[in-house]
Amino acid sequence: MWVQAIPFIFVHAACLGVFLPQVEFTTTACILLVVNYAVRVWGLTAGYHRYFSHRAYKTSRTFQFILALLGCSALQKGPIWWAGHHRHHHLHSDTEEDIHSPIVDSFWHSHVGWIFTKTWEQTNWRNMHDFAKYPELRWLEKHHWWPGVGLAVLCYLVGGWSGLFWGFFVSTVAVYHVTFFINSLCHIWGRRRYQTTDLSRNNFFLALLTFGEGWHNNHHHYQSSANQGFFWWEVDISFYVLRVLSWFGIVWDLRLPPKNKQFPDQDQPQGDHFVEPAKPDKLASKADLLLPPISAQSVAAAAQAVVEPVMAVAQSARESVAAAAYIMGETVAAAAVSARESVAAAALVASESVVSAAHSAKESIVAAAQVASESVVAAAHSAVPTATVVALVAVPMVTFFQTVASQST
Repeated sequence: MWVQAIPFIFVHAACLGVFLPQVEFTTTACILLVVNYAVRVWGLTAGYHRYFSHRAYKTSRTFQFILALLGCSALQKGPIWWAGHHRHHHLHSDTEEDIHSPIVDSFWHSHVGWIFTKTWEQTNWRNMHDFAKYPELRWLEKHHWWPGVGLAVLCYLVGGWSGLFWGFFVSTVAVYHVTFFINSLCHIWGRRRYQTTDLSRNNFFLALLTFGEGWHNNHHHYQSSANQGFFWWEVDISFYVLRVLSWFGIVWDLRLPPKNKQFPDQDQPQGDHFVEPAKPDKLASKADLLLPPISAQSVAAAAQAVVEPVMAVAQSARESVAAAAYIMGETVAAAAVSARESVAAAALVASESVVSAAHSAKESIVAAAQVASESVVAAAHSAVPTATVVALVAVPMVTFFQTVASQST
């Protein structure tokens, strides 16, 4: 058992790689995570389940192989193995022969433990004679690891280590457990619209996560329907995509539940692809005989015990965040007021300094002008006597030299 579980354990352990320093939650890694989750969940629900297990619609051989590739990329073995065991589950749902019943066995066994038992290790070729005739599907059944490994390499090439760990390993583990919850939780938690021979239930939250598989009681009531959400308010993304593909002729002959199967008050005829609804007393006696180890009441009580502390913590966290936001707002407001006052004071001081400097400069200029004016006047006053003396001396000399010059001639 544990040898078979090694790859499964490795994929889970690899998710711890997101804490490595070189692994970041980049935009590319986020896109790879979401796309790989959505495409592979659809490949399992619309391909492995509704097509290979229940033949709820028809398609070409090429698109049939594409559906098988998408399912294999989720690392849940090949389509023949997966669908063959699922058909066995519907034949013996919630009985001793069921391969994964939380009513007969434990929750852990129905969720994941059954995969690693030797009883269900081999492919049930006898239940899958309708698809076992295709050689390409037989080849893919033998090499079912390759699509997953190829997808891992592609994630690394596109997004590096972040693309590998976030885009492949984390998304793979998420796909594992949302689909496994249909086998486990959808038989102990949810509402029952139809009285089937098992304890299957409709679960809105799992329907959202699995693109419609959470309407499990609907499905066990009428197994061959391409839609598992029987009414408009029951979200079924896998069926919506199938409907769009039918517009382009990629798939066709989508089987839908007849009116007398949708409404439980009407007679429900027999058929090859659904089981007769059990009477309430028959269902109750069956549950009593099976002595389930996990009851719906215990699960509800456990869920309540988990939800209440979580809600209390959430309430406390919300109050703490509100208080911190209030304190931060007050601090920011006080800082803004203080900064505004400091800026105003600085502006006032600067304004007064400028005015004082202007007054001082004006006085200095006036004083300098006064000094310059006085200097000019003084210089002028001193220059007048000097000019007079020069004139008194120069005029006789010029006259003398002229007289001498005239006598010489």
